Amino acid sequence: MKMIELNKRQEQILSIVKENGPITGEQIAERLNLTRATLRPDLAILTMSGFLDARPRVGYFYTGKTGTQLLTDHLKNIFVKDYQSIPIVIVENVSVYDAIVTMFLEDVGTLFVADKTGFLVGVLSRKDLLRASIGKQELTQIPVNIIMTRMPNITVCKKEDLLIDAAKKLIDKQIDALPIIKETENGLEIVGRLTKTNITKAFVALAEDE
Repeated sequence: MKMIELNKRQEQILSIVKENGPITGEQIAERLNLTRATLRPDLAILTMSGFLDARPRVGYFYTGKTGTQLLTDHLKNIFVKDYQSIPIVIVENVSVYDAIVTMFLEDVGTLFVADKTGFLVGVLSRKDLLRASIGKQELTQIPVNIIMTRMPNITVCKKEDLLIDAAKKLIDKQIDALPIIKETENGLEIVGRLTKTNITKAFVALAEDE
């Protein structure tokens, strides 16, 4: 939702409703010496934006919410599933060399590591692979399960989580991506990923009212 700038007439409508609500559209129109049809677009904008609420046979009333509160309300309706992307998954016995190639070809900053049954067992970041590359180790001989981050040190999220809560996890843990998981009897199924880029897209969409 865009933080809209109200025009003069919309500000007048808000002022009237604040002081006199609940009030009908016809009564607002009378006070402004305009027709109900002329006011309809403004009333629609104010209602959809959350500044006003409308009840049938009662009229319009002021919600009392500031722009910041309206933004907060909107953020509480955006979920991880709305902005998730496809996870890039490798198997735990893959070599560090192959993991580096995969990360480069897929153009991602984080790889998720699965066991042979496909369940989440680890996470590999750019830092992990860079650290492993420093030294004289033979990268084609080292499996990623030696250098990956394992449970319980993996931070995860679910499709149903609020996007804002997942964003806080990224900030708190200082990581670039979260695996989106589905809990099953046998383990954690990897169903998506959430990255800082996903969060940025959500932020831009919010500003552009997409």
